[in-house]
Amino acid sequence: MAKIFRRPRPLHPVAELNITNMVDLGFTLLIIFMIATPLIQQEQTIPVNLPGESKRAQTPPPPDTEFQTISLDRVGNVYFGSNRVSFAELSSKLSGLAAKPKPPVIRIRADLSLQWQQVVRLMDEIKKHDLTKITFDTESK
Repeated sequence: MAKIFRRPRPLHPVAELNITNMVDLGFTLLIIFMIATPLIQQEQTIPVNLPGESKRAQTPPPPDTEFQTISLDRVGNVYFGSNRVSFAELSSKLSGLAAKPKPPVIRIRADLSLQWQQVVRLMDEIKKHDLTKITFDTESK
């Protein structure tokens, strides 16, 4: 019979903690937040003082709902998303939205001090293209 000549090694706890995976996760989250933050701030770059409403519970939209924002600032400038456009350009962009199989919901962000005639003119332009799903953005008080 063969004899094994090994010294028994005592088992000791590992005193080192491998944090490589945690560092990778931290950097991944940092990159995600760096990319997502400018997209969140995009609508807030247009200076619009929204009208107020009382605070109440709202039902969330379905998850597959697409939104397109149209903003009117206090001077009457029209913004499609975050780009300033004229009414002629807005009309062509709205016709492109209407051609989609499932048109998006139009979010109107109109300044509080704006004359209502300009909001009605915008709504009239939206309705010309058979876009019927419209919401108004407000601030909750």
